[in-house]
Parts: sequence; C-alpha cells; structure tokens
Amino acid sequence: MAGWGKIRSVADLPVEGQRVFVRVDFNVPLTPARGVADDGRIKAALPTIKHLIERGARVVLASHLGRPKGKPDPAFSMEPVAARLADLLKQDVLLTDEPVGDGARKVVSDLRAGQVALLENLRWSEGEEANDEQFARGLASYAQIYVNDAFGTAHRAHASTVGMIKYVTGGRGAGFLMIKEVEFLSRLLGEVERPFLAVVGGAKVSDKMAVLENLLGRVSAMLIGGAMANTFLKAQGKAVGKSRVEEDKLALARSFLRKAEERGVNVLLPRDVVVAPALDATSGHVVSVDAIPEGEMALDIGPDTARGFGDEIARARTLFWNGPMGLFESRPFAAGTQAVAQALAANTRCLSVVGGGDSAAAVEQLGLSDKITHISTGGGASLELIEGKELPGVKALEDDAPAPGSEQDGGAA
Repeated sequence: MAGWGKIRSVADLPVEGQRVFVRVDFNVPLTPARGVADDGRIKAALPTIKHLIERGARVVLASHLGRPKGKPDPAFSMEPVAARLADLLKQDVLLTDEPVGDGARKVVSDLRAGQVALLENLRWSEGEEANDEQFARGLASYAQIYVNDAFGTAHRAHASTVGMIKYVTGGRGAGFLMIKEVEFLSRLLGEVERPFLAVVGGAKVSDKMAVLENLLGRVSAMLIGGAMANTFLKAQGKAVGKSRVEEDKLALARSFLRKAEERGVNVLLPRDVVVAPALDATSGHVVSVDAIPEGEMALDIGPDTARGFGDEIARARTLFWNGPMGLFESRPFAAGTQAVAQALAANTRCLSVVGGGDSAAAVEQLGLSDKITHISTGGGASLELIEGKELPGVKALEDDAPAPGSEQDGGAA
C-alpha cells in the first residue's frame, strides 16, 4: 500500500487561484424521473469541494456515471448530479457538454475563483477506461493541480485516476474522503483490538476468497453468509437443493476451512436458512441446513443463525463487514442482513468498518449509519485494499511518482 508520508492532503496543496481537477465518485443511482436516488456519494465529497471553494480555487470536478460504453448517451448524463450538487453547495455548478473538447475547455478556462464546473460523464469517451494517453493529456490540460477524492475508483488504472496525473505539474494530492477511506481500512491490516471479526456475505466465493485468505491470519473468527455460504456448506458434504453453488470452488472452500481450523480461526456457517423455490418468491420458510428440500434454494440465513451471529458480533472489538446475508433487496429474505446490521449498530465498543456495496446500502436503509465507525464508499476498492493489493489510484498520488519526460515515464511530455 502506498505510504501516506509520500502523499499530500488537499489541505497542503497551493490551490489558491488555481484550476484544481478533482476526481470524485458521483456514480450514483438515478430515479426513473432522472433525479438522484441516493446522494450519499455526492455528500461524501462535499468537505473537499467546500475546502477548495473557500480557498479560492477554480474547481473542475470529474466522474463517471453508469456504463455508457464509451460514447455519449443522454441516459448517463451528469445533469441530475450537477443539479443535486448545486442544491447542496447552494451555488451554481457549470456542466460541460463533453468530458474533453473545445466546449469543455471554454467552460473550464472561464472559471473564476470559487466557481465549480462538472465535466460530462468521463465514460462517454473510450479513452477513460482505456487510460488513453491523448484523453489523459486532454484532462490534464484543464488544471494546474490534481486531487483524487474518488476512493471507489482507486482500484482502476483509468485516465482520470492514473494516466493524467503525471501531466499535471502544479501538484497532486488526496481529498479528505480518500484519506479517511484508506486510513480506516488500513487500520484493519495492522494491530487492532480483539476479538477481530470478519462478516462476509454476497453471491460468490470467487469474489471474496482473496479477502478471506488475507484476513485468515488476522481475525479471531469469520461469519459467512449469503449465497457464498452455500458453496462452503456443500463443501462440507451437505445437500443444498437448488441453492446457488460454485461447483468449481468446492475444493478451494474445503482447503480454506482446513487452513482456518489449523490456525484456530472459528468459521461460522449458517445453521438454518430461509428457503424458497425461486428468487422471485414472495415468501420463504425456515429449515435446518441439514434439511434443505431438493426443489428449494437458500435465500437468507435463518433466525437461529442470525442470533448466533449477533452473539459473536456483540463480543467483537473490531469488525469488518462486506456482503449481505441473503437476497436482502427482497423483503422476505432481508431479515438476516438486517439482524447483522442491528447487532453491529448495538455494539458501541466496536471499531466497525462496513466495506461498501450492498452491506453499506443495508445499513443506510435501516438508518443505522451513525452507529457505524466507518462506511466505505467503495465496494471493490475496499475489498482490494483488504486483500492487501496496492491501489493504482492511490499509488499514483505519491510525490515520487514519475514526472513527465523522465526516464521512468518513458519519454517527453
């Protein structure tokens, strides 16, 4: 992981009067009427944006939204995001009609101190995800200083997160949200108060196995729920009916359970589950994991498992949670995820970190956000950091990263 000793905070950059490019994560859900359905990510970036406004910077914000497949698509315009941001800032936010081009350049060039512009969706250009040099240079030409406050995209080496930085000559640094995210998540990889508990759910073992492996030598116990638990249950020889199972990961699951036992790490799997014939079922019923009917599938942990998980959570002093315990977006199968969230919120002595994605959504839907120590805005990025991977978007902020034209950079700028 990149060292913060080599990365400056936005507070330490000479931003007064300068055009400052801020990579934000405004990839927010929209309503059918094209309003912002959840403005949590926009609000999370406000401390950095307001700081720059107050210091007289000319602020150029940039983000992606959805998957427009590298071409302009009105369905993925940043317009509703710009409108919501303007409401929150209580000032105008200028929206360009393209991410790179003469129109965008005119808007950015005309900015005055304290004004804010938002570039149109970065992924309207194929150059963003391809980390295309020409696109990166175009973005870099808008600013003298670069700030990354988009932790949710820090695991991607895109033009706006990595490629452009070496062409911005006035300084680079991290926004307040980025700093908070990396500091909280990195704490879990150091010395923490024990018992240290990992609660992991979601659909696939393959998505989370690297996290499980990296945490195995650190945690006191692991609680595994969601559809991924089915693979572990089948690896133990249990019949799981029509439940989703990754057949090609059974050997990996068995190996992991053996390693956990050898290291004295208690892995708790569901004892009972809520089953139904199909994903769109309107109700389910509780059965033991030893009695799952052949024609039904496990769609949530059962009440006995939820109580057991809750007891473990109540004893924890450090806890990382990523992934729901079941099909929580469907009301009949949401109780397990809700029980975990409520147990975590009730443990006021615990350093609790929720790793983005569906688990973060569940906490927010239940109105428990203020009871959690830290809720990450980046699901994929938080997982990769906990896996022990270096995040390209953070590494690129280091002061000793290659400068344009250097031998390390590979040529003239």
